[in-house]
Amino acid sequence: MSKVPRVVAIDHRDSALQAAFCEYVPQVFRTVDFRRWCAWGEWTDDYRAFSVVDEGRVVANASVMRMCLRVEGREVVGYQLGAVGCVPERRGQGLARVAMEAAMEACGDAPVVLFANKKVLDFYPRFGFEPREQTLFGVTLEVTPRGEPAPVLDVSEASVRARLVALAEEGVPVTERFGARRHGHIATWYAAANFARPLRKLSEDAWVFAGVEDGTLYIEDVFAREGFDLRPHLSRLVDEPVKAVQFGFTPERWWPGAEVIGEDMEADLFVRNLSLPAGANRFPVMART
Repeated sequence: MSKVPRVVAIDHRDSALQAAFCEYVPQVFRTVDFRRWCAWGEWTDDYRAFSVVDEGRVVANASVMRMCLRVEGREVVGYQLGAVGCVPERRGQGLARVAMEAAMEACGDAPVVLFANKKVLDFYPRFGFEPREQTLFGVTLEVTPRGEPAPVLDVSEASVRARLVALAEEGVPVTERFGARRHGHIATWYAAANFARPLRKLSEDAWVFAGVEDGTLYIEDVFAREGFDLRPHLSRLVDEPVKAVQFGFTPERWWPGAEVIGEDMEADLFVRNLSLPAGANRFPVMART
């Protein structure tokens, strides 16, 4: 490799470099895969990978997703970083730093957020990022199955993805405190990577990612044209009795009485050039890259 690493900005138009990026990802993040998401055509202009490329191979990377953030009811144009790292055999050469520098130059002075791997928490403050705590929200509530179960939608179908993206574009933000809008293409990544809970249809204009695990109903995200009362629909989302509900976002719109049940220990959030509201909040899990 040359002494000066070559950074290439990869977008969805370059199929060869996109394939090289897809080869890179599981080498760094063992359980993560972008191939299906790319095959679905979900990589859009909003996503760019700033990759260090050596003889056609991506060896380090920092990706940038353009975001429509919501902060205390305001719309803020910013970015979110993801897939930051370096292949194991090339670590210690400063390649991830080179990729990060290119990504941060592309972001300029705009607000940037990222969720970090616990092994590299000391890496991001070097680029001006500051850590912020994330909170878990939930409610103790007994819910039993009743009524017609909410249908499960197949996100592998192009028409379902198109409708989900439309609801994300046109619907209400899941939270006004600290969240995102228009993140449908991020949500489809979770489905493509098999990290998402089932997508359930409550009505034509209200879809939720939700599922039951260990006696708790987890509602990860709500994509809806307008706000509505979640409570009558809970019994349609469970196939066994549950004793609690947890939310993958700050649920002030959907469940104002939800309790803080602890810190989200799996979410190491860092922010740059962004002031967050005081008090507990949770950036929506389906909007994280």
